[in-house]
Order: sequence, then structure tokens, then C-alpha cells
Amino acid sequence: MAKIIDTPCGQIQGTSCQWPGVSAYKGIRFATAGRWEYPKLVTAWDGVYDATQYGNCSYQPRAFYNEEENLGKIFYYNEFRKGETYTYSEDCLFLNVFTPENATPDSKLPVIVYIHGGGFTGGCGHEKHFDGPVWASKGVVAVTINYRLGVMGFACLPELAEEAGHTGNYGLYDQMTALQWVQANIAAFGGDANNVTVMGQSAGAMSVQALCLSPLTDGLFHKAVMSSGGGVHKMMNTSATPESRYEFWQKVMQEAGCEDLASFRALEPAKLFAAMDAAKGSVKGAAMAAGPCMDGVFFATDNMSAAEAGKQKNIPYMMGATSEDMMPLFMFGMARNWCTLQANQGKQPSYCWFFDRQLPGDDKGAWHSSDLWYWFGTLDRGWRPFTDKDRELSDQMATYLTNFAKTGNPNGVGLPQWNPITEKSKKVMRLGEKETHMGGVSKAKLAYTTFTTKPVGE
Repeated sequence: MAKIIDTPCGQIQGTSCQWPGVSAYKGIRFATAGRWEYPKLVTAWDGVYDATQYGNCSYQPRAFYNEEENLGKIFYYNEFRKGETYTYSEDCLFLNVFTPENATPDSKLPVIVYIHGGGFTGGCGHEKHFDGPVWASKGVVAVTINYRLGVMGFACLPELAEEAGHTGNYGLYDQMTALQWVQANIAAFGGDANNVTVMGQSAGAMSVQALCLSPLTDGLFHKAVMSSGGGVHKMMNTSATPESRYEFWQKVMQEAGCEDLASFRALEPAKLFAAMDAAKGSVKGAAMAAGPCMDGVFFATDNMSAAEAGKQKNIPYMMGATSEDMMPLFMFGMARNWCTLQANQGKQPSYCWFFDRQLPGDDKGAWHSSDLWYWFGTLDRGWRPFTDKDRELSDQMATYLTNFAKTGNPNGVGLPQWNPITEKSKKVMRLGEKETHMGGVSKAKLAYTTFTTKPVGE
């Protein structure tokens, strides 16, 4: 059992972690929000907060079916969730902190805040691979978060815009509020609010990019890491407006039999998700309706235009993708293009990677999300027959990451030298099958992967 500590919100009781000398504070409520309301920061609680169990996950499609029976989604279930139990609720704004048990407010340790992926419609901050990052054992405070997903996090309606002045992006505001909570409270856990790295993968990487482009987030973090989803490319450009999504969400209301916002807000979650499913296919653009949009407040310019104008945070970046990623040609190209743009604009150094470890246990290769086991150092939580090679690679990657969180530079003693992307050199760090080294990535390799690898269902 971890010690009780004092925070600006009040006292909190944590628990032990799988890593010796590391304490976990789980299920900390960082904000409150009603359905389709923007979050309100938690600033105080009564008594000693019990942070020994993970909090609720946001409602998502898997809350309403048995994952073991959905063969289209079985791969990721077997990989990251099999045998685990999750609770789902609209009351889901919780985060988790992992920190050295001897850390004090004077420790001023660097902090990594991780945002999970899942297509903005699924996932949570405590699936198997996120459960107890190794980072705290390397001198970095780790924070994982939940945020509202799908219909709960990204609905857009004119009634909501009239009510709050804008609509959409509720999930992104949740993420920003989590970062605000970290700023206010992380010192109590030994963290340095002036040295925060925000990290995400897939939709989490897209979230990090949105945070890096938003004028609302200045000062909330100081470095960024994006895996398999961050960067610039016309195919992945966020340019939709709330108004462009009104038709879809009004169709959802119609399918639900709701004549006004009050009844729509009161609709039970199962019926809400059923109505959303029923509306899909009848409105153009429905596939991306549950995701970020240009709401005029969080951001008012599409990703590519903002980045090309140099509006992204001038901070160090680490970015990359995997060899059997979803659309690896684009995922990797986006990451390297972002790093190149940083260099061309004279901004702070950016470091690019390419992960190609063919994970043992099947023939899926370095699939989308496979690198997370290695970054988090949680291989022992997986079913795969990981080898000493995998553990060595994971230790290298986690050390690169925590070094980056400490200084903005991933390099350190005993690690192969990782050079940033420059105007003259586009070499990246190769992580995986061969010895870790700087090198190039051929389009032929990526194109081959694109057309011969069947996508794995998330």
C-alpha cells in the first residue's frame, strides 16, 4: 500500500505497483461533466481519496457486447484486454499516476502524460499494456488518462452550440483538463509541472497533435511524442467543422426518437449507441463524425494549414510508426514530414523512429499498436513468448523515451546515437529486427507492407 500524500485537492491513498519502489495512484477524478457539457476541473475532495482501483472507462461500443464473440475485433481483445474486467460510465474522467515511492514535492521529476488511442471511439488508460509503465523506475512520473469517446465525446448539434457558444471536441477538452489537473497537482506526486511530455498513439497521437496546435494549451506541456497517427498528410487532415456534422447527429436524434436536446441527453446509453449505429450509412461522412473538428475555439484552422504556417508548439518531438502499421506508407511519412517541417522552420529538434520488430507468437509482424508493449515496458503482461531480444529492445526504447522526457533529447549512455531530422538528413532511428541504428526506410518496403498486410481490426 502506497503512502497517503497531500495534494492541493486533498489527501490521497495509493497502492503498490508491479515495479519495486513504485507507487500507483489509480482512478483519480480530474474533472466532472454532464453529457455534452465541457469539463470542469476538480480542485478539491472530502476526506482521503481512495486511489487503489482504476476508474470507469468512457462508454464505447464494446460496453454493449461480449468481445469474445465479436470475431472482427478479437485480435486487439486477445492482445490487450482478454481476462480483464472494465466498467463503463459517463462518469469516466479519471487519471492514474505512477511515481517512485520516495518522490516528494522537491523531487521535480519529469512527467509523461499518455493519451490512449482507439479511433476516438474505444479504449481506456488502463488496458494491459498501459497497466504500470516502467517509466517511474527510470525516474519519470507516468500519468495515463481516460476521456470521453464517440458520441459522448464528439457529438455536434446547433442546440449545443447555442448553449455553450461552441460544440464538439468534448473529448479533447477532457484531455486538456487532465493536463490542467497535472499542472496543479503533479508536484505532490514528485513531478515537475514545468517539464511535462504529452504522448499518444493512433487517435492518441492525433489528439497530441491537436493539443500541439491549439492556442488553449500553451504552457500545459513542453515536449510531445506521437506514434502511428501524428504528422501531416492530406489524407489525415482534420478540416471538418461542427456544422458539417450537424446532419449526422440530427439523424442520430431522429433514429433515437428524440425531439429535443433534453430528451436526447436523457436517453439511456445503450439506445444512444444503437441510434448512432442506425444512422451510419445514411449520411455522408458518418465514419468520421465521432472525432475532432474545427470548432473555432480549440482550433480554427485545419492541421496542415496550421502546421505549414508554423503554428504548432515550438517544442521537441519524437514521432514514428510501425512496419505493418495501418497504411504504413502514410503513417511513417506523416511522422517524418512533421519532423522535417520542424527542421525547415528552424524549430526545436525532432526525432523520428521506425519500428519493425516482428513480434513473436504469430505472423502479424509489427502491427498497429505493437510498439506500445515496448515503450511501456509491460511485455510481461502480454501472452506472447517475448525473448531476451524483446526485453532488451523494450529497455532501449523506454530509456530513449524517458531520456527525452527529462531533457528533450533521447540520447544517453549506452544507447546508439539518435540524431534529429535536419534539412539535410532524413535518417531515422530503426528499432526492431536488426540492431538499433540510424538508417533510412525505403518506400519499396513500406509499399510492400501496405499491399500485402491485412489490417488488424481494432
